[in-house]
Amino acid sequence: MEAPAYQRIKTWLLSRIEAGEWREGDRIPSEPELARRFKVARMTVNRAVRELAAAHLLVRAPGSGTFVAPPRHEATLVEIRSIADEIRERGGSHSADVRRLGEVRAEKALAAELGVAEGEPLFLSVLLHRADGLPAQLEERWVLPAAAPGYLGQDFTHGTPSEYLMRVAPLARVVYRIEARLPAEATREALALGPGEPCLLLHRCTFSGGRAASVANLWYPGSRYRLTGHL
Repeated sequence: MEAPAYQRIKTWLLSRIEAGEWREGDRIPSEPELARRFKVARMTVNRAVRELAAAHLLVRAPGSGTFVAPPRHEATLVEIRSIADEIRERGGSHSADVRRLGEVRAEKALAAELGVAEGEPLFLSVLLHRADGLPAQLEERWVLPAAAPGYLGQDFTHGTPSEYLMRVAPLARVVYRIEARLPAEATREALALGPGEPCLLLHRCTFSGGRAASVANLWYPGSRYRLTGHL
């Protein structure tokens, strides 16, 4: 199934920004111009532009137009790095258990985040990363097959999904959020957490080549881990 019209417009706009065709402060085509280009109603264009503005990628100036926004400072808060590198830099030994590696169908919320149709095939990996044998991170990752066709053929006990994706789908942009969450029972057991112990959840969507490439839920033991960054 083809992606919704508003999502196709978002993807087209993002591809122009990521390619450097439009830079910070440049005015993008007006909503009527985009409606004519894509042969859609103006309200469809409005949704695409509104969502990109809400994500701080565009700035809407009533009476003047819509412009490419300045880079967001918050994008520097979480550096895209491999958990294996983080553990080794602390002097630890990294290992990983592959708990699941296969194909699934995109559920509604995930499909919307990745900009695909509901039910479209995705690759799913679930890994438990360990530092010196102790659980350090449970990684759930959904990958668009077009971004990394060889994903299911990788041995993630000898290289992390992040390392592989950085090679085959170079990062252009990332959207993330961090929450304190009580984990489901399976997550609690995997991370060897005590009853009622919370997790730090880093939810991250990465983009490459003008469109979303992967979505990951990274679960950390709240009592044994902290996320840091700098501006």
